[in-house]
Amino acid sequence: MNPEASHGRHYAGFNRRQMLQQAGAGFGMLALQYLLERNQLLASDATSNSSNLLAPRLAHFAPRAQAVIFLFMYGGPSHVDLFDPKPELTKWHGQPIPMWKADDAFMGAKTKNVAMASPYRFAKHGQSGMEMAETFPHLAEHADSLCVIRSMHAESNNHGPALFQMNSGFVQAGRPSMGSWVTYGLGSESDNLPAFVVMMDHQGAPVNGGLNWSSGFMPAAYQGVPFRSSGQPIAYLAPPASVNNSRQRARLDLLKQWNEQFAVENPGEDSLLARINSYELAYRMQMSATECTDLNQESQSTHQMYGLDQKVTAHFGRNCLLARRLVERGVRFVQLYSGGNDGPSAWDAHDDLKKNHDLHCLETDRPIAALIGDLKARGLFDTTLVVWGGEFGRSPVAENGKGRDHHPKGFTMWMCGGGIRGGTTYGATDEFGYAAIENRVSVPDLHATILHQLGLDHERLTFKHTGRDYRLTDVSGRVVKDIVS
Repeated sequence: MNPEASHGRHYAGFNRRQMLQQAGAGFGMLALQYLLERNQLLASDATSNSSNLLAPRLAHFAPRAQAVIFLFMYGGPSHVDLFDPKPELTKWHGQPIPMWKADDAFMGAKTKNVAMASPYRFAKHGQSGMEMAETFPHLAEHADSLCVIRSMHAESNNHGPALFQMNSGFVQAGRPSMGSWVTYGLGSESDNLPAFVVMMDHQGAPVNGGLNWSSGFMPAAYQGVPFRSSGQPIAYLAPPASVNNSRQRARLDLLKQWNEQFAVENPGEDSLLARINSYELAYRMQMSATECTDLNQESQSTHQMYGLDQKVTAHFGRNCLLARRLVERGVRFVQLYSGGNDGPSAWDAHDDLKKNHDLHCLETDRPIAALIGDLKARGLFDTTLVVWGGEFGRSPVAENGKGRDHHPKGFTMWMCGGGIRGGTTYGATDEFGYAAIENRVSVPDLHATILHQLGLDHERLTFKHTGRDYRLTDVSGRVVKDIVS
C-alpha cells in the first residue's frame, strides 16, 4: 500500500528522515525555551514564576560578582595585631592612652587604660607594600589581591547584637540576613543546591545560632542552609533504606497536591510556597549535595594545599574547599565561621591575645590562601567576592594583662575578587587604633558595597513587611566606590 495515498495529501513527502529532523529541532527548542525562561529572557506575566521563590532574577545592573564567600572570624579578630600596625602602642606600652576616657561606655570592667603593644611583627608584602602581621605568611602571598578596610565601625560591643548587625544590618533579631537578601534579589543559579549555605566551626555555632542566617520576615526559602563538611552534608537528608525513590516521589507528589490545594483556598499563606519549594529542593539535593561534599574527588595535592592533611587546618580547610565547590555549582552566598561557642574557642581574646590569635590564625591562614589561589586557578576569582572579618575588633588597651576587650569603634575587614581593587588599603584609625577617623565605613556601607558588586542597588532592593518597605541597609549605607574597579 502506498503510504502517501492512505494518509492523504497533508503527509505527502513527509518521510521518516524529515520527521526525525523536525522532531529533533523541536526538542532543541524545548531546551532553549527552558534556558531562556530560567534566565528571564522570555516575555511572561508577572505571576508566571510566582510559585518558584528561587527562580533566577535579573540584577539591577551588570554585576561584577556572581557569588559571595564570607569568611566570618567570629569573636572579634584584633585589627591592631593583624592588619593595622600601631607603633604608638609600642611607644606607650604599659602607660595610659591620653584619648581613652575612664567612663568610656565600651570599656569592660576588667579593661584598664593601659596601652598594650602587639606581640607580633609586621612586614610589607607584594608590590603594594600591604602591611600584615607575621601570623598570615600564606595569605601574605596574595597581598596584592586584597583590599584592607581599616576604618570599619559598628554599633555594639556585645557579640549577640554585633553579630546581628554584621549579618542583617540591625542589632536586634528578626531581620533577614545578608545571604537571604542576596537570594531574594537574585534567586538561585543551581536547581539542586541551596542558594545560601552556612558552615560552622567544628567547636560549635556562634552566639545567636541559626538567627544569624535567618530569613527574618521573608519566606523561609531564603534562609541559610547549614552544611556539614564531612559525612551527610545535611541532617536527615537521605531517606531511610526502606524508602525507595518511587515511593518517596509519590509521597512528595501527594504532599505537593495537598499544599497546592490549600494554597488556592488560602491565598494569603505565602509560607506554603516556601514549603513546597523546600520539599522539592531537598529531594533534588539528595544526590547533588552528597556529590558536592565528596572531597575525595579532589586531588591529593589539592587536599594538601588546603591543609586537609594537618589536624590544625583540616576542618577550616575542608570548609574552604567545599566553599569553592559550592560556588562552582552555582551557590550564591556561602558563609564560613571560624570560631565556635565563645571565649577561647572563638576569636574572643580576653585573657591571652597571643595564645588565642596564634591558634586561630594558624587554623585559617593556609586554607584562606588556598581558597584565593584555587579561585584564581579555576577562573572564579573575578566573579567571586571574598569577604573576611568579624563582628568588631579589639581594644588597643590591655584586659587581664595580656588580653584585649571587644572594640566596635574602629576595626579591620578585607575583601578580594569580584571586582574589588586589590593591593588597596582604605581608611584609617587614629594612631592608637582606638577609632576610625579617615574614610569611615559603617556596616551598612559594607553591605551596600557587597550588594553593588552583585549588581544590586541597595536602595532598590526592598521587601514589604507590615506596610513598610524594608532593605538590608535600612535608611543609610553608601557604596564605597574607591575600592571597586
